[in-house]
Amino acid sequence: MLFRKENDKKKIKEFLDLVENHKIEIRHYKQPVLVWANNEGVCHYSFWEEDTLNRFWSRNVDGWDFEEDLLFCPDWVAEDDDDDDDDDDDDDEDLCSFCEKIIK
Repeated sequence: MLFRKENDKKKIKEFLDLVENHKIEIRHYKQPVLVWANNEGVCHYSFWEEDTLNRFWSRNVDGWDFEEDLLFCPDWVAEDDDDDDDDDDDDDEDLCSFCEKIIK
């Protein structure tokens, strides 16, 4: 699994509101970082302190503390970094040529 991280406090609060995990007390962290990975429709996640994560990221992030169905997670958690947005541009071009034919 490929783990990703998010340190934007607004996004972390959004995540916690949607997954409704009351075991997490975000106020206990000075600089919280959400670390997650997706596998078969399930989000596996943990919270780290930013300075600890920066020191041990590559060696120690190989597990998680919590799991949640992706349906209950924000959209940005489910998005893949490898998605190619070029396909959407092709659809817009096809629509424009169709609109030009109708206008004429």
